Amino acid sequence: MYVARIPNRDSPPAALLRESYREDGKVKSRTLANISDWPEAKIESLRRVLAGETLAPLGAGRFEIERALAHGHVAAALGTVRRLGLDWVLPNGPERRARLILAMIVARIVEPAAKLATARQLSEATAAHSLGAVLGLGEVDEDELYAALDLLGRSQASVEKVLAERHLKDGVLVLYDVTSSYLEGRCCELAQFGYSRDHRSDRPQIVFGLLCTPEGCPVAVEVFEGNLGDPSTLVVQVRKLRTRFRLKRIVLVGDRGMITEARIDADLAPAGFDWITALRAPAIKALAAEGGPLQLSLFDERDMAEIVSDDYPGERLVVCRNPELAADRTRKRDELLEATEKALVKIRAMTEKKRNPLCGADKIALKVGAVIDRRHMVKHFDLAITETGLAWSRKAEAIAAEAALDGVYVIRSSLPGEGFPAAAVVLAYKGLSHAERGFRDIKSGDLDVRPIHHRRAHRVRAHVFLCMLAYYVIWHMKRDLAPMLFKDDDPAACRRAALIPRRQGQGLPGGAPKSHHQTRQRRPARPQLPHPPAGPRQPHPQQRPLRRRASNDNPVKADPNPEPRLRSPRPQNRRVGRTRPSHRVTSTTCARNSWKFGLARS
Repeated sequence: MYVARIPNRDSPPAALLRESYREDGKVKSRTLANISDWPEAKIESLRRVLAGETLAPLGAGRFEIERALAHGHVAAALGTVRRLGLDWVLPNGPERRARLILAMIVARIVEPAAKLATARQLSEATAAHSLGAVLGLGEVDEDELYAALDLLGRSQASVEKVLAERHLKDGVLVLYDVTSSYLEGRCCELAQFGYSRDHRSDRPQIVFGLLCTPEGCPVAVEVFEGNLGDPSTLVVQVRKLRTRFRLKRIVLVGDRGMITEARIDADLAPAGFDWITALRAPAIKALAAEGGPLQLSLFDERDMAEIVSDDYPGERLVVCRNPELAADRTRKRDELLEATEKALVKIRAMTEKKRNPLCGADKIALKVGAVIDRRHMVKHFDLAITETGLAWSRKAEAIAAEAALDGVYVIRSSLPGEGFPAAAVVLAYKGLSHAERGFRDIKSGDLDVRPIHHRRAHRVRAHVFLCMLAYYVIWHMKRDLAPMLFKDDDPAACRRAALIPRRQGQGLPGGAPKSHHQTRQRRPARPQLPHPPAGPRQPHPQQRPLRRRASNDNPVKADPNPEPRLRSPRPQNRRVGRTRPSHRVTSTTCARNSWKFGLARS
């Protein structure tokens, strides 16, 4: 059925309710009723119902979109915060400041920026997303954000205590690592010049240490002065774990530059904490000396062994060898040696010039010192510098001795052998990569802790703590969204398989594990159609014809009408001057940013 409009010559058009039907193979229609006396709104409603349209009040004004704010990533981040109960852990001071703290954490995840830019993102008039409207903030001023940041900094101890109660308990592994970040300006008392991991020795910096669970979940952070060494930060963390978190028995995992012999005797042993660390290169060289407990024959069957040394009484030493790391170090050493020799050849050429040669042992030594110190290769060269020349030779024995220990590292621990096998100790030390991954997320990419423009020490500490809380949310989001972020289905099995890299075909039944490309079966080749024989190529109309020269150097003009050549068919989607990339687009950026678009775990 349908409503038909029949025009009349001298009267309004008639509205008829008609029905279509088929008779003897022909489509005909008949009138069921005359509804011309109905109101126009009623006729239109019936027409739309019969046509299957969605009904709406006739004459209702169309709505107009005045503004559209991004909401998906805000809903995902804010929903994760509330699901974790982090909003209840945050300080519950004045209601507006509590909401501003929550807004700064989510804004740091969604769109990290300075406090002034964050205030503009949250304000109603200049909003960049729906976060301010969802939290009902209205207009936001940067001074309000600074006040909320100060409140968060004063509540850092209580918030960290709640997080420690959630994720730490007696007997658990605790990862600890430090990094540095440079500051803008020179007015902050924490800003000092020191060893820059950002390769910005021209800027003052701060040092901050992160405490994590074995899986990499952040629990606490501490900010130190920029010139403080890594071992000096350990005493503060031990005091925090012992006094504030009230942990009596834990295993602290730190790198070889963090947990030193002095820190073990002064901090860890009095607190009763066990520890896992690694030995430095000189200590490994001493163990590998002639007659020492570390012999290269230990790696004939396996790439991991446990040894005992009188220099480390009551401690466990697990020796490991990584063939891939050994090959990489050998390659780097050869490249550095070649680069150093090339630079030395240039200096020697400067001394042999006939005009204005480089003379004087002191001047030559300055040039050589700059080259040697740049690549730290002085230990591998014998140098002979005279007043008029330069000679050198490689220390073959020293290079061979160093190459023999390539890829060898020694894990040192105070854990007993019962309940903690050697493989578990090595795996725990390699868990420091989780803390390093957290530093990468905090310093760049997701959270952008830099640039730091704060001039007061308590605000710098609060700013770093704010970034740690944002990373706490990101860590849980990545864990929950792992199935859609191209993560391994079984990370534990993957870590066990990659615990000790083995040589090709050794130590594993059936040889070395094959890669995905080796195990993937190739598709059979498709049958190819025979192509016609190729003839002379026809030049493009816009190209200049090629010219040839005969043996007598007389120019020969190209044939203006060459014979056409049969060309093989080419794909229609190929464009001139553009090639299709042969590599697959990596999913790293997708995995890092997928959750920002409101993806939820199914």
